[in-house]
Amino acid sequence: MSPAKSHAADKRRLVSVTLDEASIGRSNADVEHEREVAIYDLLEQNSFAPVGHDGGPYALHLSINSNRLVFDIRLEDGTPVMAHLFSLSPLRRIVKDYYMICDSYYQAIRTATPDKIEAIDMGRRGIHNDGSNILMERLKDKVAVDIDTARRLFTLICVLHWKG
Repeated sequence: MSPAKSHAADKRRLVSVTLDEASIGRSNADVEHEREVAIYDLLEQNSFAPVGHDGGPYALHLSINSNRLVFDIRLEDGTPVMAHLFSLSPLRRIVKDYYMICDSYYQAIRTATPDKIEAIDMGRRGIHNDGSNILMERLKDKVAVDIDTARRLFTLICVLHWKG
């Protein structure tokens, strides 16, 4: 990759993600660990850029206001870029379906045949892909993300719903 392309890619990414404790709250140790893992995975590799903004890298602060996930996007130094309120309603059913199939998957690991486990896992990945595509579609006019970043963001949204 040329230095110019590398520099542009460095600007189109998240370098930090924080959760608003007042609106999202803290949970048990298992949930907190899963949240940390989801954030780590997201930060490890992502492509994230508010549409029409050529700054970056970015810091993302997530909070919940009513039934909306608030994307407070700032530059790495804290300079505000934009806030986007994202309705969670379109994802509610797919998150519920995702948890149901994850439960089936974890139960199957203990007793099912490898073929059955693989079939359930394929279904789980399919639902995860559907959720990621919905997320990408709903963000497209506000924030440009690639499919891998959308998958990691969807995972984080799922973990925010998990009660442990």
